[in-house]
Amino acid sequence: MRRVWAVFRAYPYVGNVLGYTALFASADVIQQRVLGGKHSTAGIDWCQTARVATVGFCFHANFNYHWLRALERALPGGGVRAVTGKVVVDQLVAAPLTISAFYIGLSLLESKDDVFEDWRQKFWTSYKTGVVYWSIMQAVNFTLVPPVARTVFLGGIALTFTIFLCHLRQQSDNKLE
Repeated sequence: MRRVWAVFRAYPYVGNVLGYTALFASADVIQQRVLGGKHSTAGIDWCQTARVATVGFCFHANFNYHWLRALERALPGGGVRAVTGKVVVDQLVAAPLTISAFYIGLSLLESKDDVFEDWRQKFWTSYKTGVVYWSIMQAVNFTLVPPVARTVFLGGIALTFTIFLCHLRQQSDNKLE
């Protein structure tokens, strides 16, 4: 385990981005298997999982890695004031961007006619749920997790939220069929 941590510390960007991407893909597989997406009886829709992983890799992992570093520079430390500031700014800036990237990115990868349809239908439900969930999780992240590991920690807690987003997205797709 020490060697893994040493490699992770030596290459934090690569470790964070690859870890976050793997967790994003895992969230889709869990959603399909446990919560039953539209292909649950036929097994895993690996194309769907690849699309979720692509959105996770191309936007979420990279964005969060740089976003968390910028937040730490702007509001350094783990005190109450700094953590509160980071959480508030995160919810006002990053949350709308990441939720939007999820829905719009997947719609683009699926070549949907209206790439904003899922976003219009699901954004506010996702955002309101996320404000509660992410405010708590980010407070833990900014208080207890060292900056070098924050993106991977965020990916780990994003696993649950991404399962929720994938499930919400599949629910509406099923209603439309």
